[in-house]
Amino acid sequence: MKEKSFKKHIYRYKRYYVFIALTIIALVLPWIRINGNHFFLLNFDHMKVHLFFVKFDMQELYLMPFLLIMLFLGIFFMTTLGGRVWCGWVCPQTIFRVIYRDLIKTKLLHIRKSIQNKQAPDKPGTIGKQVVAILIWTVLALIAGADFIWYFVPPEDFFKYLQNPSEHMVMLGFVLGIAAFLIYDIVRLKEDFCIYVCPYARVQSVMYDEETIQAVYDKARGGQIYKEDERTEVSIGEKLVHNKKELLAMNPDAECTYCEACVRVCPTHIDIREGTQLECINCLECADACTKVMGALGKPSLIEWNSISAVKEHRRPKFLRFRTIAYGVALTIALIALFWMSTTKEYMLLNINRTAELYSFENHGKTVDNAYVMLFQNTENKKHNYYFEVLKEDKTPFKEIYIKRPTKPFPLNAGKKVRKIVVLATDKILAKDSTKDTIIPIIIKAYAVDNPKKIVVYRKTIFAFPRYDYLQKARKQ
Repeated sequence: MKEKSFKKHIYRYKRYYVFIALTIIALVLPWIRINGNHFFLLNFDHMKVHLFFVKFDMQELYLMPFLLIMLFLGIFFMTTLGGRVWCGWVCPQTIFRVIYRDLIKTKLLHIRKSIQNKQAPDKPGTIGKQVVAILIWTVLALIAGADFIWYFVPPEDFFKYLQNPSEHMVMLGFVLGIAAFLIYDIVRLKEDFCIYVCPYARVQSVMYDEETIQAVYDKARGGQIYKEDERTEVSIGEKLVHNKKELLAMNPDAECTYCEACVRVCPTHIDIREGTQLECINCLECADACTKVMGALGKPSLIEWNSISAVKEHRRPKFLRFRTIAYGVALTIALIALFWMSTTKEYMLLNINRTAELYSFENHGKTVDNAYVMLFQNTENKKHNYYFEVLKEDKTPFKEIYIKRPTKPFPLNAGKKVRKIVVLATDKILAKDSTKDTIIPIIIKAYAVDNPKKIVVYRKTIFAFPRYDYLQKARKQ
């Protein structure tokens, strides 16, 4: 097989393109701002959340459940459809290991002989190069740690804080802590993280079915290497044959050359010919290795990225089935709900609390006052002047109730809050019930004077009107 043609059929190069694209996106995305807002930013410093370049206050975290639902549904959908495709193609752990093991140690410093042999130990007498490799990775780990923090502390603030490190030790601690973990993880823990630490390996096993796309060895063509349980056809982990001669003795038509290139190249140290295994991360390095060997013989690879049923029945996998459709529909609904909720963003926030006193009389009972504590918040990026109106439940003006305090609009700077004591009053007889106080539902329409159509919120509250006999008694005093 010619080199150019070979590369077209090799998953490794496709994964490299995905790795490069994801790395660029992860590094560049925190720097992109539209109207001062980020694509995603969970900023605890300023108590803000940025999502799809729209800024939300922490009080608007009703969006977070939808994000979490989408995250889990996306993982379920991806796993059911493509197995551990996240692990092999998207996971930062895999990307970092490829950078450290294949790029730095193998290609750059030649500590390892070949990226085609993940099982071989490092070359002897390379202690100096090992130190250089760790130093290079330390720099990259610090960049990765800083990049992670940029989704919580935006870059424009991050580098300002670095100028006064003693005042921002928590932020620096997180960066250094993440970098230290990445150094230990990538240099020492390696793929053991995927096998023993990552919980996803355990979760994904219950989501597989016969149509899940994964790395599959075609034992009908290649020959059966491992013994299987007769009832379940699941490998029991014991080899049936140990070399090509034994394989051909059992199955003269077996195409496997027993070169074990698929075993040597596996980063998690498994033999894909044994069948589906918990440790497989769907990196498809084994499929690449087999493609090269079998391609030299003019035959297709014995290892495919396919479903078990499709390989057995020599057909294409069934992508549309109940489980994938159900997850797809649920994910779509959650996505639509998220976008819909994001469009209902309020460009100002208003909380209304009543005071302990239900009402009070003024001017010998001629007016009835109700006092409120209202918290106004400007969630915009610029200063506005705010005021409000009193409406009935049908959102028509409540002319019988007027605003006694404050008497005029008030300014509020970008991102700031202000607490106002608000007094609503009436000099009209709103009810003549002498058995109890009358609770009248009202609506407060708060808005920015300079943009009342866009920046406006409605809040329901009540106006308490006294018993009619109490009112008459107050007026006689």
